[in-house]
Amino acid sequence: MTFISRTLAPGILSAAILTSGFAQSPGQPLTLQEAVNLALSRNPEVLVAQEQLEELKGRIKEVRSGAFPQISADAYGLRIRDPSILNSSSFDKVPQEFKDALVPVPANLFDMGFVIKQPIFTAGKVRTAVRLAEETQREKMAALEAVRQRVTFKVFQAFHDLLLADENLAVVNETYEQRKKHLEQARSRFSNGVATEIDVLRSEVNVANTEPELIRAQNRVKLARSALNNLIVVDLEAPTQIAGRLDYRAWAVSDLAQLQDRAMESRPEMMVARRQLQEARHMQSLANAENKLSIDFEGRWGYSVREPNNFFNNEFSRWNVTFNFRLPFYDSGRKAGLVAQALSRTRAAEHGLAQLENSVRLEIKSAFEDMQSSSKAIAAARLNVAQAERVLTMMQANYQHGAATTLDVVDSQTALTMARNTQIGATYDYEMAKARLRLAAGSPILDQEVNQP
Repeated sequence: MTFISRTLAPGILSAAILTSGFAQSPGQPLTLQEAVNLALSRNPEVLVAQEQLEELKGRIKEVRSGAFPQISADAYGLRIRDPSILNSSSFDKVPQEFKDALVPVPANLFDMGFVIKQPIFTAGKVRTAVRLAEETQREKMAALEAVRQRVTFKVFQAFHDLLLADENLAVVNETYEQRKKHLEQARSRFSNGVATEIDVLRSEVNVANTEPELIRAQNRVKLARSALNNLIVVDLEAPTQIAGRLDYRAWAVSDLAQLQDRAMESRPEMMVARRQLQEARHMQSLANAENKLSIDFEGRWGYSVREPNNFFNNEFSRWNVTFNFRLPFYDSGRKAGLVAQALSRTRAAEHGLAQLENSVRLEIKSAFEDMQSSSKAIAAARLNVAQAERVLTMMQANYQHGAATTLDVVDSQTALTMARNTQIGATYDYEMAKARLRLAAGSPILDQEVNQP
């Protein structure tokens, strides 16, 4: 593969994923569940957590291998000429006939054999290391689930941000059309001599003042769509359309304490903290196993020859069996240092677990209170919207008969816009508080109501 192809291939692949990996069918907007599924299958945050889990599986295989035999084949070939005997300090005393026979000549040496190594006793180190690796794998599994829930919540929030932006844009559009219509009425009344030029000018100013707000609302929709595109890993400028409305769907929570207790058991972050505590305890066991007796077995069998044709001749076979016993007596405080570190790590994990428990209970209580207050705000906003709509209808009718001014109509339009935006905002706050409560409690963030019309 050339340098250019190695350099361009990753970029081409990424571009292909972004451009052709997601194609929305015309007339089929993206549902919230579909957006979540796309994010969970593509989002880098989830993919990184999955790869970390796969890495731990390989680590477990590596650690387990320490408890089983290791077999290898060794071989080497050597050609040597060694004049060491000629340099001996007593060589001058050797008779001449022996000197003539001790002329160094080059020689070959070939060696081939198989080596097997097997730990016999490790004071529990290998067993504890395997348990530690397995506990770490369970931690990564819980961490993966926590990442999946966080990504689901992010998609939920981005999806509802886009719904909120769409709803706000619709309100601004409606207000803009109302003010344009009122401008036409003011011009008509002015031409008929029943209104002043001030009414026309005020109506024109109100229409012009609404246009920047309309542009800002359109930009908020674009930004919200780009944020959603980023989470589902498509081109930021993709014209993604979504299905659904920003509706109020009540979720009855009967027992807040029960919800908190369930979070202690099922929330992934709590599982991660408990696994980390177990890992710290296993590390403490490993530290305590230092400086204890260990026994290893090593055996070798093979051939050592000067001529290759003597291989597999039993006269030239060579074997040995070794048992290695190791019992350290003094390590200058190394074990004490390891034990102290492991003990501190265990206590830190215990404190972290206790702190997380309090944080989770606080998150649940905060989200629950926000959900309750948002529910009350929705009820009040609905009443305000109904009253504001009635006032606007009355002012528009009064203006037709000359019983109201342009300022009266504009004030009623502004009041209706604020009431509708308040209702939309309260609905958004309720849905987000509900999602935060489910996330904090370890419950599924997407419930059946997300697919209801």
